[in-house]
Amino acid sequence: MAADILSAAGIAVTVYDRMPSLGRKLLIAGRGGLNLTHSEVIERFLARYGEAAEHLRPAIAAFSPDDLRAFSETLGQPTFIGTSGRVFPKDMKSSPLLRAWLRKLDAAGVAVRLRYHWQGWTSEGALSFIGPDGKDISHSPDVTVLALGGASWPKLGSDGGWAGILQKEKIDITALRPANCGFAISWTDIFRQRFAGQPLKRIAMTHDGETIRGEAVIAHYGIEGGAVYTLSKRLRETIEKAGEAKLTVDLRPDMTQKQLAAPLGQPRGKQSLSTFLRKASSLSPPAIGLLQEAAAGKLGAMPAYEMAGLIKAVPLTLTGTAPNDRAISSAGGIAFSEIDEAFMLRKKPGTFAAGEMLDWEAPTGGYLLQACFATGAAAGRGAVAWLKARA
Repeated sequence: MAADILSAAGIAVTVYDRMPSLGRKLLIAGRGGLNLTHSEVIERFLARYGEAAEHLRPAIAAFSPDDLRAFSETLGQPTFIGTSGRVFPKDMKSSPLLRAWLRKLDAAGVAVRLRYHWQGWTSEGALSFIGPDGKDISHSPDVTVLALGGASWPKLGSDGGWAGILQKEKIDITALRPANCGFAISWTDIFRQRFAGQPLKRIAMTHDGETIRGEAVIAHYGIEGGAVYTLSKRLRETIEKAGEAKLTVDLRPDMTQKQLAAPLGQPRGKQSLSTFLRKASSLSPPAIGLLQEAAAGKLGAMPAYEMAGLIKAVPLTLTGTAPNDRAISSAGGIAFSEIDEAFMLRKKPGTFAAGEMLDWEAPTGGYLLQACFATGAAAGRGAVAWLKARA
């Protein structure tokens, strides 16, 4: 996005990327449908960024969700609003958008250098790279935009290795931690072996007074999935403070405890407990397994009303986050105090930063890509203004 802004201003641009091809994270983001942004009202939209909202507000105001939709349209990728309010390209995929965008940049004269791994700056202030042949290469541009990502997709080049480089320059970096991530739970071996990889559908999850409806997936290490990701910031912060976090799962959020208890109070007869629960409360096998895991062998002896209460609030103890390489995004990064209103590093004049390098996080739903596009555009505009002021 920064390259797009700079080249449109008539400035010669070279993009250096450590990977063998461009846009790999954008492609992976569209694996299940490219969720570009969200259609909700702007104040509610901005609130999704928490304490970083005011820092991101000017960039998102200047390149809004509507602007992103219009930009996608210029690339031949019209968008639509889904039932959840999320915005997608009509064909849902990221590859057509990326191909059209790269063609546009190529037509604008943007040069691309692949398999160049940035190492920081030389003693003379030039950019230092390890090139595709393994040799050291330096380059001294008039202006630089860093867009190196967070730490959540190391296989795609986004491993957070830049943090140490900037810290050597005395730039304040908030530690990179998993965001939109799963959490560790000490499952019993039998539960893990039987249910890892299976979904919990149409549930509600609650932590610290916040309840989210959605789905989750039982993982071999714990639990992950959309509902978990939405709560991940609070859950992670609780674990950081207390060493663990409590999460409750409502397996039947559309029924009350009393409504559930009535069929559970009927005689079971010769049915197995699992068959009885499936018929009496319409629970899936992984949901029943979760109940049995929580009850530790005592589920069959529970009175109906108590069993219904457990269905409404299965307690889970989360002991840690999944590692960065299993997270959708990462929290932490360059402190906003280290950049000015144009997204330029105060301690490195002429160097700008954008995207997940900055210290913000957001839930899934289009907020991640929107902030990356918007801050990329803001850094690009800042770089243009910097060059013009020195022309």
